[in-house]
Amino acid sequence: MIQNLITRNKNNERGMATAEYAVGTVGACGVGGILYKVGTSEWFQSLLQDVFTRMIGTLPF
Repeated sequence: MIQNLITRNKNNERGMATAEYAVGTVGACGVGGILYKVGTSEWFQSLLQDVFTRMIGTLPF
């Protein structure tokens, strides 16, 4: 009985792995696109420059 249920569940989820990979790929591309857009914006670049300038200014050497 249990073996029959396990076999039936395996057959019902045949395409799930492919669908999960597709959703994961689309999600990763979306996050990558957002990070690219934020990373190339002028306010983010000036923020990074300010952070590094302050960090270098606090070093003792």
